[in-house]
Amino acid sequence: MDLGAGPVLAFDTSGPCCAVALLLGATHVERCEDLGRGQAERLFPLVEDVLAETCTAWADLAGIGVGSGPGNFTGIRIAVAAARGLSLALGRPAVGVSRLEAQALDLPRPVVSTVAAPRGALYLQTFDAAGSSQPVMLTSEDIATARLPATAAVTGDAADRIAAVTGGPVAPPVFPLAVAIARIARQRLGQPAMRPAPLYLRPADAAPSRDAAPRLIG
Repeated sequence: MDLGAGPVLAFDTSGPCCAVALLLGATHVERCEDLGRGQAERLFPLVEDVLAETCTAWADLAGIGVGSGPGNFTGIRIAVAAARGLSLALGRPAVGVSRLEAQALDLPRPVVSTVAAPRGALYLQTFDAAGSSQPVMLTSEDIATARLPATAAVTGDAADRIAAVTGGPVAPPVFPLAVAIARIARQRLGQPAMRPAPLYLRPADAAPSRDAAPRLIG
């Protein structure tokens, strides 16, 4: 089977929405439900709805894309665990894609991609012609003094807030989130890759027990 030519399923539960997309060549089918909670219960029904609508069987899939965060800790774990399980069951590759990268897909460079974090902070990553910076979390105080590319466009949560720092325009994402994840995953099918893992950028709110190793959560 030519993996690059087959349908690619993608989903993301890192935020309040349960987002699912199936990429079929140049077309796609997408579903997004704003749930707040309950993503675990709705993820597979939404996936099955998309597969049924397109008459796509599980065995037809070329690969799986999954949103790896940053975002809600529980939501990220739900999606990543589902992608790993499907990859193992179907014998198809699963590709983790960050929400920051997905939002920036096909936008002019340089572009700063942002995702809301707790207590007024933002997760942030810059993409330019040479590549990308490391994703970071900035507090409200950090944002005012952040060194960001002058005139860079900004996409994502609180984009206008960061655009005031860069002096660039606000640029809405080109694709719905799950569709962007599917498109990036399709580009990476067949390339060596580690299995999907959550992208965690902030320390845990609760202190770990003395016997537990430190853990980062998203």
